[in-house]
Amino acid sequence: MAQVAKKKAALEAVKHVKDNFIVGLGSGSTTAFAIEALGERIKQENLHVMGVPTSYQAFLLAVESGVPITTLEEHPVVDVTIDGADQITPELHLIKGMGAALAREKIVASASKLNVIVADKQKRVRVLGEGNQVVPIEVLPFAISLVKRKIVDVGGVPVLREGKGKLGPVITDNGNALFDASFGEIGNPAELDVRLKMIPGVVETGFFIGLTDIVYLGTDSSVEKIERLSK
Repeated sequence: MAQVAKKKAALEAVKHVKDNFIVGLGSGSTTAFAIEALGERIKQENLHVMGVPTSYQAFLLAVESGVPITTLEEHPVVDVTIDGADQITPELHLIKGMGAALAREKIVASASKLNVIVADKQKRVRVLGEGNQVVPIEVLPFAISLVKRKIVDVGGVPVLREGKGKLGPVITDNGNALFDASFGEIGNPAELDVRLKMIPGVVETGFFIGLTDIVYLGTDSSVEKIERLSK
């Protein structure tokens, strides 16, 4: 019943959107519910909002749902971004990127006044990397061999993400490749994030540290709201 939980969380998140807001539209199955719900609010309430999609998938769903689209060039400050996560700690540190949109998601999150994450309760963990969760890392294709070696040097086990239904690596909307790197349980994700970002050719990592303001965790019967204690 994870789909029910995700939908409940998404519906709560969409309540943060007000008239004339610029809204960051995350990618993935949970955020899809939020985009659809935002489209419904636009129709029912004559809400005037514009969305900044973080992926081609989010763009297509927004168009289909009747959410007008804009860009960061036109609206460099985003009022609220609604996105999903792969893991969430009590400090609201996240791992994201299993949907291959981590770089654009982090850019839009960094441009946002308020970041709201929607997920089901299975995404809550004590520490990032728990349960063999990998960290997605977006990489310039030219740098694949170098980055692979450097990830090993900092204690990771990198696997190039392969496409499904076709041979070759997954290519992001930015034209880059992705490593899914295992580090085990990660005691200091902020430090590891910096070390990975210092590798030439690494575009972005799936660590989202200090960006999240509110999390809605859905269950089959309720939604738990978790807020960051301090900005």
